[in-house]
Amino acid sequence: MKSDTSTATTITPFINGSRLMDRHRAMAEIGATANGGVNRQALTSEDTRGRQLLLDWAAKRSYAVSIDPIGNLFIRRPGLRPDLSPVMTGSHLDSQPTGGRFDGVFGVLAGFEVLETLDDHGVTTERPMELVVWMNEEGSRFPPPTMGAAVASGAIPLERALATLDRNGVNVGDALAAQIGELPRLETRPLGAKGFAYIEAHIEQGPVLEEANCAIGIVSAIQGLHAYQVEVRGVEAHAGTTPLRHRKDALVAATTLITRIRSEIADPLDVLRFTVGRFEVAPGASSTVPGKVTFIIDLRHPDPRHLVQTGERILQLCSGEVENCSVSAKVLLRSAPVKFDEQVVAAVREATERRKYESRTMISGATHDAKYMAEHTPTAMIFVPCEKGVSHNEAENARDEDLAAGAQILCDAMLAVMSGKQ
Repeated sequence: MKSDTSTATTITPFINGSRLMDRHRAMAEIGATANGGVNRQALTSEDTRGRQLLLDWAAKRSYAVSIDPIGNLFIRRPGLRPDLSPVMTGSHLDSQPTGGRFDGVFGVLAGFEVLETLDDHGVTTERPMELVVWMNEEGSRFPPPTMGAAVASGAIPLERALATLDRNGVNVGDALAAQIGELPRLETRPLGAKGFAYIEAHIEQGPVLEEANCAIGIVSAIQGLHAYQVEVRGVEAHAGTTPLRHRKDALVAATTLITRIRSEIADPLDVLRFTVGRFEVAPGASSTVPGKVTFIIDLRHPDPRHLVQTGERILQLCSGEVENCSVSAKVLLRSAPVKFDEQVVAAVREATERRKYESRTMISGATHDAKYMAEHTPTAMIFVPCEKGVSHNEAENARDEDLAAGAQILCDAMLAVMSGKQ
């Protein structure tokens, strides 16, 4: 990243931690579950209501708002030089079906708090500042994850993303059109969210920071992620009359295949992450031998070569026949590991040191929208602890003071990057 010769300000104002938590509580009411979490999956009515609430807050500040063809939402605080590329931040409002109150939402609300804090303190900047709400980061309704950021970066074609179906046969394009119809009229903008710099704040989603008693994680990289959709086809048959020797049971074949894959790719160092988190059986009748099973493999590793080699082995295992059933697989996503920009990471580190927060530099095990921003914009991330490392769970929790600390470092680092001061 080249230094910006402009001078934004020498002021590093304090964020309003009480307001930040009030925003979190208000957002957590949308899609709230009985067990204290949220169900606000992408392009559902709950997701629309969450976006509407944020837009209501933005309207009170007279921020410019726009949307791109895949549904990424942009909230812009003007700078003295509108022709300059913005310093950006953001995350997502969508959740897992049994998600927590802070995953993604913290990054959005921390970014919005930065914009409001600068307004409250009368801080002017030469460059605009822009908050992005990425569409469908979780991929829980429409796989794969980080869809909005991937499309914006060109990693996934727009047409393919819009044609993606949920379990009920609804495609992204129709669901997005319905959501846009419910929101106030928004300015449209082309794909491609490039900026001068991008910093994303997020809860860690793991136990490292809490165990180390650190308030801030300075994220230097994200490990790679591959996603594969596997289809196993057998033959439906009567459960009471068909002998086992005559069956082509897709469920038996699928479970055999998953066990075989786990054995073949076993990692004694426990660095590789292999997950089957989505598993669909058809026709789903208790008295019918399953004729079709579809499941999705989530594969992660920080070494790109190991990730590719393991992925190729999985594709080999997912071809041909297993237990007399045919097996095929397709790649949903190949996201290589990414290293963040050294200068932007340094801005986060030095902001943390100035505020005297305990911190550690770390690699993110989870993928984030920042991974795609890093391909064309100098990028870094800020982590804050979450209780017991629990995430993608209704029990997910984070302390008010840690969330406030993360938002403060986000504010300081964005201003430092803005002015070229580190």
